Amino acid sequence: MPVDYRNQTTLITGASSGLGVEFARRLAARGSHLVLVARRGDRLERLAAELSAAHGVTATPIAMDLAVPGAGAALSAAVAEHGLPVTSLINNAGFGTHSPFHEAGPQRLTDEITLNVTSLTEITRAFIEPLRAHGKGVLINVASIAGYQPGPTLAVYAATKAFVLNFTEALWFESRGTGLRVMALAPGATETEFFDVAGQGADGGTRRMRADQVIDAALKALDRRNPPPSLITGRANRIMIGAGRLAGRRLTTTALGTMMSQSARR
Repeated sequence: MPVDYRNQTTLITGASSGLGVEFARRLAARGSHLVLVARRGDRLERLAAELSAAHGVTATPIAMDLAVPGAGAALSAAVAEHGLPVTSLINNAGFGTHSPFHEAGPQRLTDEITLNVTSLTEITRAFIEPLRAHGKGVLINVASIAGYQPGPTLAVYAATKAFVLNFTEALWFESRGTGLRVMALAPGATETEFFDVAGQGADGGTRRMRADQVIDAALKALDRRNPPPSLITGRANRIMIGAGRLAGRRLTTTALGTMMSQSARR
């Protein structure tokens, strides 16, 4: 049965660009009120005004840097101050670092782990009880196909997405019977600003999907009677991950390392 987003309030992190913007536009069109969270407040305000005017929903921007300790508690407090009853949650904020591990800045790696893992976990914990109690919404944690395999030159990013994948699939099981639909979304290379931050070679030279294609697949999966615990978007990505499982970890890591090294030299 399709999810009814009308009269729901969906909190979306990383809502100022890429998948976050596409999620916001799609859910506003389906009637959901929104809480939009990202660092860039000017972008959030423009998006909130656009969606409110187009769809008659309430869109509340909250400018906040989530890559800092205690961001989960700070966001929970900010939402409470606005009196917003969050019924669905999309943890989309995250970034990657494309370089050999020994060349990456220590503080950047700490921020990456904080945002991709710690803050995601804290935010999920802050809101999952009301989400379960409401029982008609969704919880989406954005992982990556990088979470299914080692990631030479993206070592920390791939490791954080492996955490997101396993964490979310566990919550999928724990949430059975509550009505809350839980899913880890695992896209491959996608046309977003991710590569402006991580580096253009971070896609390994693979073909990128459009953000709207990823969101189409995610929402379609969540509308199923029994949504999957995780979703790899794109047939080519599913084939690649399946082939890696058959090949074994040594061969897969070697092949990925070679591909990423060649991409970095282009």
